[in-house]
Amino acid sequence: MRKDGVKIKNANPMYLVMNQFLRYRYDAMNQLTLDIPIEPMQKYIRAKKAEGIRLSHMGLVIAAYVRTLAEFPQLNRFVMNGNIYARNEIAVGMVVLKTGQMIDETFSKMYFLPEDDIFTVQKIIDEFLESNKKAEESNGTDRIIEILVGIPGLLKFGCAVLRWMDKHNLLPKAIIDVSPFHSSMVVTNLASIRTPHLYHHIYDFGTVGEFMAMGNFREVPKTLAGETKFVTCMPIGYVMDERICTGAYCSMALQRFKGYLTHPERMEGAPKVLNYDDGVVITKRKS
Repeated sequence: MRKDGVKIKNANPMYLVMNQFLRYRYDAMNQLTLDIPIEPMQKYIRAKKAEGIRLSHMGLVIAAYVRTLAEFPQLNRFVMNGNIYARNEIAVGMVVLKTGQMIDETFSKMYFLPEDDIFTVQKIIDEFLESNKKAEESNGTDRIIEILVGIPGLLKFGCAVLRWMDKHNLLPKAIIDVSPFHSSMVVTNLASIRTPHLYHHIYDFGTVGEFMAMGNFREVPKTLAGETKFVTCMPIGYVMDERICTGAYCSMALQRFKGYLTHPERMEGAPKVLNYDDGVVITKRKS
């Protein structure tokens, strides 16, 4: 039994067969661009700022993702050694630039609950960024890396051992808890370094099933009432492991995700729908 998930016993047989042929995540990557109109988000952010509440585009994106997982928990699955697991936590990995250092960054993760609303999500993000931006401090991920590269000959051997342990469900919980490679999703805001969106690979080590890369705003042609107009959008490069759920299920989930970003006010308060069709109830937030 894994420390971070529960094996799905009634998985679709087609996907069990597929997992034996598509053995690596880079074999099973699907990718697309989500163009999210920016005006509704900016209007909502300005309205909340007038109320003394600071929100960010990243906060809205992650809140929409958490709210979507509450309704579509199959997106929170992962594949390990040919088996499909339901994750018993909601963890989002993020790369953070350390204060005053444009080339020094750290990679860590945040934990959420299905009932978290936009304000709770933003608070968690703010605390996460504050604790990880300090250049003089190392987080759990940094400390593991420092150990691996600090002892001659340990890096290659140590990484091989970690891979083997992960594949056979023997990786200690202490490592899983600090490893951003064991996350529901990884997100990055490339617009913060003035870069277009891209399709980021999902790591073959760990359990990440989805990656979202936000990029510079861009003008996208939209046809409304027979007239074509250019709408300013935030593009998100979305990459997922197609083995965790069907294409139809993912499509419905992404439509809901976009709907939350189009109407951010719907993310205020606890969600009206909590779906537990994978049999996993997430009730404890890790720190």
